[in-house]
Amino acid sequence: MKSGTESIGKINEYFTGMLGKKEELNKSKIQRRFMAKGKDVRVTVILECTSCVRNSVNKGSTGISRYITQKNRHNTPNRLELRKFCPYCYKHTIHGEIKK
Repeated sequence: MKSGTESIGKINEYFTGMLGKKEELNKSKIQRRFMAKGKDVRVTVILECTSCVRNSVNKGSTGISRYITQKNRHNTPNRLELRKFCPYCYKHTIHGEIKK
């Protein structure tokens, strides 16, 4: 017959083994939660002057106006268009999002 201390030792080993597995499960759940956020919600976009591009760079200007900004992919899934100042056109024009 087994003594009381041996059986208590086996019970303790059993429960510590269970707790170890439980902690491992919690760690893997935490890792999965963070791994699911692979896609960035905020993305960097480039805005380009539409009037400079449309006129294939005005005769007097020497370039195309570009701005860099960020947008939230969930709130604005379509292309972003903002009125910004174009130093080549010398006025506020619509700047549209372009591909990188």
